[in-house]
Amino acid sequence: MSGLTYPRYTANDGIVDEARLALGDMLVDAIEAVGEIMLHVRREALVDVMRVLRGQMQYQQLMEIAGIDYPEREERFEVVYCLLSLTRNHRIRVHVQTDDRKPVPSLTGLWPVAGWLEREVFDLYGVLFSGNPDLRRILTDYGFRGHPLRKDFPQTGYVELRYSEEEKRVVYEPVKLAQDFRSFDFTSPWEGGAYVLPGDEKVPEAKGAPTPLKADEVKR
Repeated sequence: MSGLTYPRYTANDGIVDEARLALGDMLVDAIEAVGEIMLHVRREALVDVMRVLRGQMQYQQLMEIAGIDYPEREERFEVVYCLLSLTRNHRIRVHVQTDDRKPVPSLTGLWPVAGWLEREVFDLYGVLFSGNPDLRRILTDYGFRGHPLRKDFPQTGYVELRYSEEEKRVVYEPVKLAQDFRSFDFTSPWEGGAYVLPGDEKVPEAKGAPTPLKADEVKR
């Protein structure tokens, strides 16, 4: 016994070549990196790709659907499907690209669980899925504005909610911060930063010993 406790998976040997042969021109690129296999496929062929992977290549389970945002790309979003083969003891990922206008074909006809997972990606990234019978928000509130996992979504959001005792209901209000975001430069506290903090200019220099020199001012 080697003492290993983590689960072992089948090696990737031959998987990429098998996928290329099975998917043909539906496959854009196949990448093997850090022990994982990524299949980039054409968006419009997604359902046919998944049908081949589930039937012919025996990846029976859809484990997760995730989103990635690359704002600099023309098609800024990647939708990532994580598949598991119980018979082969192997995992694989399928990637498609889209934007906030072109819908991705829904996989609810192959895996009913995809309905919930697609709703998460729609809610957090704004990716549309054609054929999903119930495409609505699932994690944020119904009146939520925007999609919080987009890279251009503000960290504070747009509105905040609270319970109003006066109105006896939850109310939405514009975000109000007690102070602006602070930028920390991690300068050594013994040397101090080369700037004046707000309010320090009003404080007269105290009498007594002079301020110690900074490290780069010491004559050697």
